[in-house]
Amino acid sequence: MTGGFGSNGLAGVNGSIVAGLLVEIVLTFIFVMTILGVTSKKAGHGSFGGLIIGLTLTLVHILGIGLTGTSVNPARSLGPAIVAAISGNSAPIACVWVFIVGPFIGAALAAFVYKFLEKDN
Repeated sequence: MTGGFGSNGLAGVNGSIVAGLLVEIVLTFIFVMTILGVTSKKAGHGSFGGLIIGLTLTLVHILGIGLTGTSVNPARSLGPAIVAAISGNSAPIACVWVFIVGPFIGAALAAFVYKFLEKDN
């Protein structure tokens, strides 16, 4: 999206910060809910947990790559943005905060929702 070493960008959402945040929040929420669900001792998914997590990450990327480049992991966004900035491309570092804040909010929401849902079991 930004031409900067696989860095994330907002071009797929027409430069909209709100849309970019929403995409990252929703995709991270889905991914973290999956991780929490399949690794729960109550669920008993056995050895299929890794496969389910991997397939969910693939789905999240298929849905989000055309929109924001799909972060769902702030470290995955920060590194390429820094390298792009060092190389003279400041576009990725200018919007990297979206790819830090969005996943943190999505993960926190997933943790809260999962804790609420797990109480009922």
